[in-house]
Amino acid sequence: MPDASTKPYLMRAIYEWCIDQSFTPYMTVQVNHLARVPMEFVRDGRITFNISPSAAKGLVMDNHWVRFSARFGGVARNIEVPVDTVESLFARENGQGLSFQIPDTAGDETEDGMAQNLGSSTDETAIQDKAKDGDGTGDDEPPKPGRAHLHVVK
Repeated sequence: MPDASTKPYLMRAIYEWCIDQSFTPYMTVQVNHLARVPMEFVRDGRITFNISPSAAKGLVMDNHWVRFSARFGGVARNIEVPVDTVESLFARENGQGLSFQIPDTAGDETEDGMAQNLGSSTDETAIQDKAKDGDGTGDDEPPKPGRAHLHVVK
């Protein structure tokens, strides 16, 4: 009997850590034929969701699926994604979290993904660049990393 994947357990741990620290948990998913997501928000085969309690209603992360309801353009949609297709789960505010290797057969069979820390600024920038419409409303974009701007205040 194969060992159970550690991925769903690590995902739940990062989610709880984000909530405990008052951070906004974001989840990036590689979309495949099994994912039930609003396709109009998919970019480059990926979609990033804000899965905070205020944005994702009825969130359930079991060992095989992530399910919740979120609003997109004011319309409630049911979201279902296989755990295998989750690329990362991280805090929007600082980019800390975990990134997972997506197997070639993501969603077709359960395989364990490799986890790595996203603490470096290069990984943080890549994750923040991927984040789009995280709360599902299309109204708020995560801050894009870039050059700091100074303003003279008199």
